[in-house]
Amino acid sequence: CFEQMQSEGLSPNVVTLICTLKACGSIGAIERGKQIHEDIVGRCLLEKDTVIGNALVDMYVKCGALTKAQEVLEDLPLRTMVGWSALIAGHVQIGQCHEALNCFEKMQSEGFCLDVVTFICVLMACGDTGAVAKGKKIHLEIVGSGLLNTDIVLGNSLVDMYSKCGVLAEAREALEELLVRDVVSWNALISGYAQQGKAYEALNCFECMHIEGLVPNEVTFLCAMTACSHVGLRGEAEMLLGNMTKMYGIVPSVDHHTCMVAVYGSSGQFEKVMSVIEVIPSY
Repeated sequence: CFEQMQSEGLSPNVVTLICTLKACGSIGAIERGKQIHEDIVGRCLLEKDTVIGNALVDMYVKCGALTKAQEVLEDLPLRTMVGWSALIAGHVQIGQCHEALNCFEKMQSEGFCLDVVTFICVLMACGDTGAVAKGKKIHLEIVGSGLLNTDIVLGNSLVDMYSKCGVLAEAREALEELLVRDVVSWNALISGYAQQGKAYEALNCFECMHIEGLVPNEVTFLCAMTACSHVGLRGEAEMLLGNMTKMYGIVPSVDHHTCMVAVYGSSGQFEKVMSVIEVIPSY
């Protein structure tokens, strides 16, 4: 439609260009996006409209051209939180967490107040890089903003950040301070304990979650069973596998069966290992 519109001699306005940039980002059409970028610069639109500047940054981010996206953002006469947030999220999505944290610092230096989405992305970056000190500073900012009282996803991201950084006491404290907890909150903490081989603590969380009336999902069982496999808690792992099917109607996946293979293998029960392997579904 954009091409047909141009072939009829009509000049796109700002709304047209923003929509077309979104289309370019959605299908990765970076070369067409660059052509539109040139048109925008030639018409001096970036000096008048922050929305089109943000759309341009977002297009480059979605096309995976993050260096270009940052160049565009830093060249904008007026930068906004939306542009910085798009760039930070893009870095996190492809695992460039150090770069995301660098962008976060630049964004803060310009005096922007963060929104929930940006906080979540930065917490993910802290968790993936083990930047617990920075994560704690962000925690304080979140508490001061009051956002923690209204957004459960943000609270879960906080628990997940501490768990991935291996500071499980802080993760547990963060979880217990949440006004509302859900299965994702507990899964983050149970996963943290599993990663450090603290099976009894993971099982304690599983029980606390049950007491709160929350229904475990397949991820909960996988994390708890993984914790059991690290320390050879065969009976507990077998009970979890049984309860998962009988009490909650969850069909064990390949990952659940693989946990049981690890449990039986660590205790030398190779007949049991083979019996589990035989029932693993093939896809």
